[in-house]
Amino acid sequence: MVLPMFPLGSVLFPHMPLSLRIFEERYVVMLSRVLQEEVSEFGVVLIERGQEVGGGEQRFGVGTVARIVQLEASEGFIGLVAEGNRRFRVAQWLDDEPHPQAEVTELEPLEWDDDLLLELVAAEDTVRRVLAQLDDENRWPADVDLTDEPIARAWQLAGIAPLGPLDQVELLASATMADLLSGIVTKTEAVVFP
Repeated sequence: MVLPMFPLGSVLFPHMPLSLRIFEERYVVMLSRVLQEEVSEFGVVLIERGQEVGGGEQRFGVGTVARIVQLEASEGFIGLVAEGNRRFRVAQWLDDEPHPQAEVTELEPLEWDDDLLLELVAAEDTVRRVLAQLDDENRWPADVDLTDEPIARAWQLAGIAPLGPLDQVELLASATMADLLSGIVTKTEAVVFP
């Protein structure tokens, strides 16, 4: 399928919120097109090199579909809140005029197995412990509420873990739930014990 795309300097995970202030003309055009669809969605990918504003950036090939849940217009920009939904891999980038778009293939959803419950608990303990150790007001608080549903909770743990974007992209591309959970633990522990 073809998705309008929003390259960003950060990674969006499934089941995580995304707040955007849209002011650049190409994304205003994109948003007007997205809002005409039955389901208001667009793709989010991490910028590999370049900047968010102005175009010409290079992008990673794995991303997340963002579904718009809130919209508000202000003087000079449009504010929106979206939620990460499904993962995809970019098959081919299309012409950026009037806005970035790509042919994408959806990745299989990760499946939950109750045998992974201890790994989920270990991932959560690791993320919350490391968040509590860090003195950084830009991070998620260690006591942030997460959903009870295990698949969504695992993705939320990936989203709140204090990781850089390259580690986040690797987690986003996880092939299995076991890979995601072990990756969260390994990468988060490396933040305090490099």
